[in-house]
Amino acid sequence: MKTYVFSLLCLLICGVIVAQKPGKNMDSLPMKKVRIIDSIAVTSVSDEFPKTVVKTTVKDTLVFDLTDISKAQKVDSLWLSQLYNNELFEEVYGTITTQEYEPLEYEELPTEVLKERLAKLNAKTPFNVEYNPSLESVIRQYLKNRRTTMGRLMALSDYYFPMFEEALDRHNLPLELKYLAIVESALDPQARSRVGATGLWQFMYATGKMFGLEVSSYVDERSDPILATEAACKYLKSLYNSLDDWDLALAAYNSGPGNVSKALRRAGGYTNYWNIRHHLPRETAGYLPAFLATMYIFEYAEEHGFKSNGPQFPYIATDTVRVKKMISLDQVAKVTNTDVSELKFLNPSYKLGIIPFIADENYVLRLPLHAIGKFVANEEAIYAFADKEFNDREKALPQFFESSNRIRYRVRSGDYLGKIADKYGVTVNQIKRWNNLRSNRLKIGQRLTIHPKNPGRSSANTSTATTSSENVKTYTVKSGDSLWSISQKFPGVTVENIKKWNDISSNKLKPGMKLKIQKG
Repeated sequence: MKTYVFSLLCLLICGVIVAQKPGKNMDSLPMKKVRIIDSIAVTSVSDEFPKTVVKTTVKDTLVFDLTDISKAQKVDSLWLSQLYNNELFEEVYGTITTQEYEPLEYEELPTEVLKERLAKLNAKTPFNVEYNPSLESVIRQYLKNRRTTMGRLMALSDYYFPMFEEALDRHNLPLELKYLAIVESALDPQARSRVGATGLWQFMYATGKMFGLEVSSYVDERSDPILATEAACKYLKSLYNSLDDWDLALAAYNSGPGNVSKALRRAGGYTNYWNIRHHLPRETAGYLPAFLATMYIFEYAEEHGFKSNGPQFPYIATDTVRVKKMISLDQVAKVTNTDVSELKFLNPSYKLGIIPFIADENYVLRLPLHAIGKFVANEEAIYAFADKEFNDREKALPQFFESSNRIRYRVRSGDYLGKIADKYGVTVNQIKRWNNLRSNRLKIGQRLTIHPKNPGRSSANTSTATTSSENVKTYTVKSGDSLWSISQKFPGVTVENIKKWNDISSNKLKPGMKLKIQKG
């Protein structure tokens, strides 16, 4: 007998069963009942005649139903999962060092048209936006090969650029410096480079400290868009005051003023960026062309058919509230019925998703306008709810590590930490901590201790089939290869895929290294 299963999950909102006014404690948080009807249609084939049986289960669950004094628009955050990821940073910044400057045909942008447009840009910006073949090559490569990337960056810029422009204008700096954050971080406030530079403006730890950006176990202010932008404005202003040239100031921002000073000396008196570029580090040599190419494409986006499909809420449609007690973003999402991915996007500096309360520190929570009123109107009750959750979590933790919930997992061919973590609903760091692992490398046959998040379901998951060796290709790393350039050789493969398949956490590659690539 063959059995085919298809199912529909129907959510029927039955109505508000509690609609209390905001009060003093957690019990006064208004809630509503949601009836979940799970209908599963099972089709059985017996004696060649199909027969369908519908099985239905009904259960009720409660969700928070906070109301605001005034109504605001709903927020659609589906765009976040597509726009806000590390692959964008890897593509934009990771390929600067491998940038090629060979002539490239692109009929949609004739050279004469480009020269005319660059001349117009040059007239209205303090940067030297002058035509040269190398810059033309970079612009054409971006237009030809990075249309999707540029579209996603434009979507993110709808949120970040007003914030940047306000700070740059206040410091009397060129507004075009907003494009620098695209080159630095692909507008990812949690982007982290190979050498540890972090945030939208890629501050190293020491440089961030110089400009007032603190880092702790809970908070990394280099990832705070407001604070990091303020620090970047101060740093850029100090570099310009020293070098008196914006092109050189950008080069110094990337590789440090010391490297620029050495390049100026080695150039024998030349000071134009294009004349000293071959004396700069390879990454910095590709830095200004990337900046100018990005500026050109954004300034002439309409002419090249770019349209932003950006956020449903602009920066101006958000606001902040200072936290009065420790609270997690998960708790805020739960009580305000806001997608937690939106809260993480709006509050990227909180490394563990927890906003601590520390005397003399001004930690704030940024919320969309539709949620800010709900939070303020129910503040005391929300903090009481958070306190209770934290206290309950403290008592529940020992039960999670009881030996009855522990399993011993044997590493199989094709396994990697991320795959095992996903299977049991835990994190890679937890597996490493439970097993005293110092690296991500695993050996076939190695035994791992796992404390599954859902112990009752883990045994069923252990039967998941491993990838067939027939679907795995071995790629030998060549000189000049990067994770991004390798991913482009295989349709549908991403940088994160390659990292997971090969248990690597950094972006460093060595010629001759063997990488596993899964097909199909």
